[in-house]
Amino acid sequence: MLPFFRLDGRMAIVTGGGRGIGQALALGLAEAGADVAVIARTKDDLEKTVRMIEEAGRKGIAISADVTSREAVHRAVRKVADEWGRIDILVNNAGMNIRTKALEVTDDEWHKIMETNLHSAFMMAQETAKVMKDQGKGKIINITSVGGHVALRTGVVYAATKAAIIQMTKNLAMEWAQYGINVNAIGPWYFKTPLTEKLLADKAYLNDILARTPIKRVGELEDLVGPVVFLAGDGADYITGQTLFVDGGMTIYGF
Repeated sequence: MLPFFRLDGRMAIVTGGGRGIGQALALGLAEAGADVAVIARTKDDLEKTVRMIEEAGRKGIAISADVTSREAVHRAVRKVADEWGRIDILVNNAGMNIRTKALEVTDDEWHKIMETNLHSAFMMAQETAKVMKDQGKGKIINITSVGGHVALRTGVVYAATKAAIIQMTKNLAMEWAQYGINVNAIGPWYFKTPLTEKLLADKAYLNDILARTPIKRVGELEDLVGPVVFLAGDGADYITGQTLFVDGGMTIYGF
């Protein structure tokens, strides 16, 4: 592997790292050489991910925390910084969706999705950037969605949070460039995860997705690892404020 794509000696945090996309990204960072702390609510899932990180020859930390809580976020970031002495990479992956039609969205649903997808990402970025600022270097990667860029049947609140993350990425990149912090985002289309399993099992739904995707398949988790490892490494030092859509070409249609 080229040196630009190695992360040896780097310390990373991945939120939502217990399963699905977060777990795959945590393992990808570890395989590229990073030690990885994973944060989520479910301790058993986190411990499984840490075992896999350790099997890859890297150190792992499992932190069970609610990333919608400022106090919990602060404690989690401090734990990693105190134990490892630095934080080089943050992957903001924690998220959720409730597929309610716009006319039926409740206030509770609105606030839950906003807190989980948007507020948690900002708090994690803010707390981690305080550590990265003192180091003079760091990489923050926010996981957004093509649903933040084009209109889809994803649920209006989910789409609003993902669009906000795209814009937040730009603003944070502009403000924190002076501290050596690069802030970018990854925007996936449909990927095979525990959360999409039932949707993709519907043949008509799957066919509709494939009809919108020039590369006629849904994404595999491994398809996200390369882009994240690239943005986390030295090869992306001159890239900031960008959203890379990993979507099989879906967004080129402009639906």
